[in-house]
Amino acid sequence: MNAEEPMLLILETSGRIGQVALARGSRVCGVRRLDEARRHARDLAPAVASLLDEQGASPRHVQAVIVSRGPGSYTGLRVGIMSAKTFAYATGCALLAVDTFAAIALRAPPSANRLDVIADAQQDKVYVQRYVRTVTEGDWQPESLLRIQNFADWTAQREEDVWVTGPGLAVYGSRVSAGALLVSGDRWDPQPESLLRIGLRRFQAGERDDFWSVEPLYLRPSAAEEKWQTRQTS
Repeated sequence: MNAEEPMLLILETSGRIGQVALARGSRVCGVRRLDEARRHARDLAPAVASLLDEQGASPRHVQAVIVSRGPGSYTGLRVGIMSAKTFAYATGCALLAVDTFAAIALRAPPSANRLDVIADAQQDKVYVQRYVRTVTEGDWQPESLLRIQNFADWTAQREEDVWVTGPGLAVYGSRVSAGALLVSGDRWDPQPESLLRIGLRRFQAGERDDFWSVEPLYLRPSAAEEKWQTRQTS
């Protein structure tokens, strides 16, 4: 095994279809799609084992696990992050949590320079974060903090030269104003390659996340938690 090409495990469970991938350096060498019914917990461990076996590797060969931390599916993110933390703890490998929206931004076309990434936050609201392409590296950096906003308020304030992408377009795309600069639908979701690009850069820079403190990126409780809080205060 080439020491210059670290083996990295990639867990992407933020959306409807989860993916598990294995990479050697910057090259993704195997991908498994998880059950579309979102039974990620049942399918994730066998998918990891299958990928490692395919590469003739064991869990101890993995030098880092890269996991998508949201925003996204509450259940999916919890399963992915808990699995990543357990794997890192058991093997001693590095843990690297990646913002899901940052990975989505990397999939925007070269002609885009400013970009809003959106996801459904329910109740006619969206998660939204603005990204801008850097001049020096042609990469993306956040221009605003992640926030939850009423869809109507966001679309009313949206600037015409700002592109739009993200899984929220699957829900709200038909309501975005005509003529808006929309990224093509096959690029709305994060992919292992985009997570790898961010995670590998952090790994090579010596960065590591503390697996005791890594949590899904939420800005509000889940629907079930909100119902529970309402019952407690009523």
